[in-house]
Order: sequence, then C-alpha cells, then structure tokens
Amino acid sequence: MTATGTDPAPTGGGGRWIRDWDPEDETFWTTTGERIARRNLFFSVLSEHIGFSIWTLWSVLVLFMGPEYGLSPADKFLLTSVVTLVGAVARVPYTFAVAVFGGRNWTIISAGLLLVPTVAAFAVMEPGTSFATFLWTGLLAGIGGGNFASSMTNINAFFPMRQKGWALGLNAGGGNIGVPVIQLVALAVIGAGGGPRVLLGIYIPLIVIAAVLAAVFMDNLASVKNDTGAARDAAKEAHTWIMSFLYVGTFGSFIGYSFAFGQVLTTQFGRTPLQAAYLTFVGPLLGSLVRPLGGRLADRYGGARITLWTYVAMAAATAVLIVAGEQRSPALFTVTFVVLFALTGLGNGSTYKMIPGIFQAKALAAGLTGEAAVRYGRRLSGASMGLIGAVGALGGVGINLAFRQSFLSSGTGTGAFAAFLACYAVCFVVTWAVYLRRPAAPVAAESATEEKRQLSYADV
Repeated sequence: MTATGTDPAPTGGGGRWIRDWDPEDETFWTTTGERIARRNLFFSVLSEHIGFSIWTLWSVLVLFMGPEYGLSPADKFLLTSVVTLVGAVARVPYTFAVAVFGGRNWTIISAGLLLVPTVAAFAVMEPGTSFATFLWTGLLAGIGGGNFASSMTNINAFFPMRQKGWALGLNAGGGNIGVPVIQLVALAVIGAGGGPRVLLGIYIPLIVIAAVLAAVFMDNLASVKNDTGAARDAAKEAHTWIMSFLYVGTFGSFIGYSFAFGQVLTTQFGRTPLQAAYLTFVGPLLGSLVRPLGGRLADRYGGARITLWTYVAMAAATAVLIVAGEQRSPALFTVTFVVLFALTGLGNGSTYKMIPGIFQAKALAAGLTGEAAVRYGRRLSGASMGLIGAVGALGGVGINLAFRQSFLSSGTGTGAFAAFLACYAVCFVVTWAVYLRRPAAPVAAESATEEKRQLSYADV
C-alpha cells in the first residue's frame, strides 16, 4: 500500500482519516509517510506532555500545603499514591480508546478531559478543605496518566520498525517532561509569592490549546480503528506481562520518584517547600530528556542489553542513596537521586523499544514473513503498550506507599530504598534470563527453534 487519503472512514466517523498506511514501504515513507508521522508525533507529544503535568499536579500542590492545611507527611504520601494508582488504571481503557475512536479523535477528547481535575483542584485548593475532599479531587487528576497509553499506541502505528525506538522514546520523553515543567512553573509561582490557584489558572488555557491543535493537525489511521480484539490477544501473551514487570522497574521508578522526591527532601532532610522546588524538577527533567537516548541506544545495540545494564546502574545508585540517608548527607543524596532519575529515563526508552521487537521476533519464529509479520508485530505491540504502561505505572504507587510506610516506621526512607534495590536485582535477573541468556547447544529441532527465538530476542 502506498496511497494515502484523508476521506472519512468507511464507518462514517467524522474527522481526518488516513485509509492506507505502510511506513515499512521506503517509497511511501520518504515521499509521504514521514512528514505525516512527524506532524502527528509533535502534537501527540504536546497533549501527552500536558497530561503528565496534570497527573503529577499533586506532587507540586502538596508543597504548597503547609501546616495550615492540617496534613501529615503520611497523608501527603497517601494522596500522591491514589493519584498514581488512578493514572495507572486509566491507561488500560485509554489504550482501547484509540481503536474505538481513532488516534486524533481520542487525543482531542482526552486533552479536553484534563479540564475536569484542573478546575476541580482550583475549586477546593484552600486551607480548611477536608482530607477526604483532597483525596477525591486527586483521584480525578489520575486521568492525566492515561494520555501516555493512548499516545504511545497511536504513535507506534505511524512509524516503521527501524525508527520505533527513537519515535516512541521521543513521544514518551516529551510527555515525561510535563513532570519537571509543572514543577518549574510551580517554582516560579512560589518564588513570586503566588498560590496554587495561580498555577492551576496557567494550565487551564493550555489544555484548551492542546485540544484545538490536535483537532486541526492530527490524523486517524483507519487500520488501527476497530481492532479492540488486539488487546485481548496481547493480554494472552506472556511477554506482555514480563515486559510489564520490567517497566515497573523503569517507569514505575520514574513516576514514583517524581511524586516523592520533594516530599523526601522536606521530610527527611528538613528542606522548605521553596528549597525542595529548586531541586525536584532536575531529576524528572534529565529522566525525560534521556528517554529518547535510551531508545536510540536500543535501536543500535538492542533494547534488552541496554535495559540489563541500566538495572545494574540503578541498583548501584540506590545503594548509594541508602548510604547517603544513613550519613544524613543531603548533597550526596540529591546528586545520586538525580542520577537515578536519568537512569530510569534510559530504561524507559530501552524497554519500550523492546516491545515491538519482541512481537516481530515472535512473528518470524512462527513462520510469518513480509507484510504478515509486520502486521502481526504492529498489532500486538500497539495493544500491549497500554497494558504494559498501566502495570508499569503501578510501580509508582508502590514507591509512594513504600516511602509512606518507611517514614511511619523509622522516620527515614532507608527501608523503602532497600526494597527498591531488591526489585532492581530481580528485574536484572528476569531481563537476562528471558531475553539475553543463550540456551545450551540444541539437541533437537525444537531446541534449534528456541535458540533462534532467543537470539532474536537478544537484539530487540
């Protein structure tokens, strides 16, 4: 297929539709496809970026909430935990939504929905509001976490296999930057003596702009619409759940630390909200910026290899954080935490590069070739991304709950970091055992097939 059009879909749905899309065709890609794909990537990043900002909104708002709000550190960790939880759960239906509504159409809807938690937070953000009200309002902000899943599923369909690592890394990294950006905006607001409603007032018009730009410049792919069965098939694949676990270690760490970093600095090291705000944006910023680099390195060296060594480095950084906490060294703690953030970004990029490669390798191992193999890999990888993203985000819930329990038990985060260190060790073993370990010399045809599959996975 080399033709493209923007006629309405055969189903009669409105909006901009592309009927035929074949990015693996070099001629189509260079003459038409790349320009369209990059345009959709740009505006997808914009919407996802604001979605991340709204999802992590409460990691910033809790810094504004001084003693007059009557919330303990444990209350604040619980609040950010439930926000993270809703964001993780929302990723499952958001993944299906691309096939039901179309990528462009759902981007418009999901961007517009961000007005609900933002306006709600604007209404309740003042001393005297009950903790239960803050919890329910925080739950609404969780829908911002769903934008990532629909955006990644949509963009995965636009790009050829050889560029998926870069494209998905850029898409996710540009969205992740929404975390440090809202923290930077909060820093400016706090520094200028403004309150939380000023911050919220800045984001309300930005949400409207993102929705309008998606409507004007994005496209739907007819080939993705009405394939809701792909998610069911992806859920049956063992690799979907293996990669979900590995993504808990990378993205779960990124989003969990993004919510918790400022609270750890204020609770364990006595930093003021303004002092914490000066530091908290640096880690998420670096973690977001290096995510495309993780995808690029995975394109070149293989996602499994980059992921494996990223876990080694994350474990080493976590060990240093335990030492820094025991020695009460805020400088060492802060620097190492920022390094850990950067490593989570590398791992985010490399793990998401692995997903399409794994399903492509399964297609080839099953005897599929050419367009059939590409179609199989694209269909299952797109569907699995939302499920993987949802489970991975649950790692952020675990991180905030671990910090809450650690501070309740000992007044420090040391116990939580010890648990994270053990988790990274398990992730290392799983990555090596499933995707990099070479089997023993084959003694039968079945073993030879398995060796071929393992060798293919080593390069994903």
